[in-house]
Amino acid sequence: MDTTDPEIQFDDNGICNHCRRYEESAKKRLHYDKRGREKLNNLVIKIKQEGKNKRYDCMTGLSGGVDSTTATYYAVKKFGLRPLGIHVDNGWDPEVTTKNIKNIVKNLGIDLYIYSLDWEEFRDLQLSFLKASVINWEMPTDHVTAAAIFQVAREKGLRYIISGRNIVTEEILPQSWSYNARDLRNLREIHKRFGSIPLKNTPTLSILGWIYYTFVKKIRIVPILNYVPYIREEAKALIKKELGWKDYGEKHHESIFTRFYQGYVLPKRFNIDKRKAHLSTLINSGQITREEALEGTKKLLYSREQIEEDKDYVLKKLGLTEEEFEKIMSKPIKKHTDYPNNQFLFSKLMTFAKLAKKITT
Repeated sequence: MDTTDPEIQFDDNGICNHCRRYEESAKKRLHYDKRGREKLNNLVIKIKQEGKNKRYDCMTGLSGGVDSTTATYYAVKKFGLRPLGIHVDNGWDPEVTTKNIKNIVKNLGIDLYIYSLDWEEFRDLQLSFLKASVINWEMPTDHVTAAAIFQVAREKGLRYIISGRNIVTEEILPQSWSYNARDLRNLREIHKRFGSIPLKNTPTLSILGWIYYTFVKKIRIVPILNYVPYIREEAKALIKKELGWKDYGEKHHESIFTRFYQGYVLPKRFNIDKRKAHLSTLINSGQITREEALEGTKKLLYSREQIEEDKDYVLKKLGLTEEEFEKIMSKPIKKHTDYPNNQFLFSKLMTFAKLAKKITT
């Protein structure tokens, strides 16, 4: 990490706030010891007992990426769970992702539920974030995906959602590089100002909705990879061999839009190379050295030909001309908090969130 994160801080020993946060999170949320194994085994028993007379005993999100694939593999092969796989299709899956998901469900013998978003609505929502000139162009995907998964879990009567979310590859991310995807007010206000199509069929999740799912319906996120030693390269080798999984490149590049956003938009418009955060997390978890990470950032994210191909595809799919897109890219950058938001409310709910975290981790 470096000062492309304007909020980075170093202590007297030269250790930055991201490293300190990683260490704190690892102590609290990694459960590799005997107590953690017992906790996970007890949870698996509980999931199986509650799902004994049901077709499925849990649900697992499938993006086609390394983390969700490995989490699903462990759930089925290591712990004997019977998940319903769910994939939220936002219209940006490349062929490799589609094939990966088909291979995963086929080789694991699980059913797949595809939640296809209303493309015209979702396209309008994505465009509104581009036009708003804010940094988190992925907020529509992240927010709507979470809302859809909770909605389907409730409809199917499933209380446990197996997640690929993990500490050892994802913990470091500067606040200035993103924004809280749960902030429905911010999402709605940006869409209200810059969108044109009402979101009648697009799932969303308010703070009250999150409280309802978590405390009333008692739906629980199970970050299974925080309970088993998770080495990313070893996981890739495993799922390639066992599931016929194909590598798609950098982290989160299982989506064409995400690949273009992280590989082109973030560096060019916001001076952010998100690999620095991803690689820094791998350094902290002991999976690579700092020298290897520095070498990694010297490599091209993807070829110039691929950039042009993706750019052409993204613009056509969003209905933008080259001139319109360049105008978006050159507008003054806005903060999410320049638009109405619930950031204050989220900060006041920290105590509540900590309680929820105990339930969902």
